[in-house]
Amino acid sequence: MSTFDKQLEKIKNDPGFIAALDQSGGSTPKALKLYGVNEDAWHDEKGMYDVVHAMRTRIVTSPAFSGKRLIGAILFENTMDRDIEGKPTPTYLWEVKGVVPFLKVDKGLAEEKDGVQVMKPIGGLDALLKRAKAKDVFGTKMRSVIKHANPAGIEAVVKQQFEIGKQIIAAGLVPIIEPEVDIKTPNKDKAEDLLKAAILKELGALGPEQRVMLKLTIPDKDNLYADLIKHKNVLRVVALSGGYSREDANNRLARNNGMTASFSRALAEGLTAQQSDADFNAALEASIESIYRASIT
Repeated sequence: MSTFDKQLEKIKNDPGFIAALDQSGGSTPKALKLYGVNEDAWHDEKGMYDVVHAMRTRIVTSPAFSGKRLIGAILFENTMDRDIEGKPTPTYLWEVKGVVPFLKVDKGLAEEKDGVQVMKPIGGLDALLKRAKAKDVFGTKMRSVIKHANPAGIEAVVKQQFEIGKQIIAAGLVPIIEPEVDIKTPNKDKAEDLLKAAILKELGALGPEQRVMLKLTIPDKDNLYADLIKHKNVLRVVALSGGYSREDANNRLARNNGMTASFSRALAEGLTAQQSDADFNAALEASIESIYRASIT
């Protein structure tokens, strides 16, 4: 059985959730500040990435972090290209921890138009996908944002996501399609109805072997995405925490059967650089256990 097939089995069948460890250039300083590290801790971009890699290494090497409750982890490109305990990060995740590696591939968001932000063009995507595949990365993630229940905008977001998704499938990886609905969206429930319809339309145009994952904001209507979870082309539907506190996100997620967490900020909530290893590991254990429980309903 190939590495890809083993990873596919885990993503498809195992209980658990995905850790989003993919803060990039724009969001890294904020993530580090929450972790108790201010911007005077580095002098340039490389220094910043050294600091964030140390944070991610501490999370990933913790005894709490393993394939027993985590099925996957999403990495930033810079993290994919670095090592943990002498092994490339994707290799360490899969071989040591039993956690399937994913890669964030988008280059950020375009300016808002029609109530949404589509993705900026992703230059060099084919070369990046080839590198990721060579490192036994299983899939990718790319994020757009919906801020208003605007049918034209939502259709544009979903169309772009699936167009690039097909390019990723052709490269032998599984795309996580992430059209985030901002939790402050007016008429959020209406935006989510429009989003679901647009996604179902795109899924209907896929061939039987074209599989995707979906990463969606936890919907206002419980189990709104049940049809997506059951869809033959969808391996898994995962939830982003979207600015909700961990407790709130867990409570909302638990009411959506079959939806699995893919939390970033909510996962790291309460972790600080100043904690002893014992306190850090205990805090991460509590975080992972609570998110796991919410993910297996």
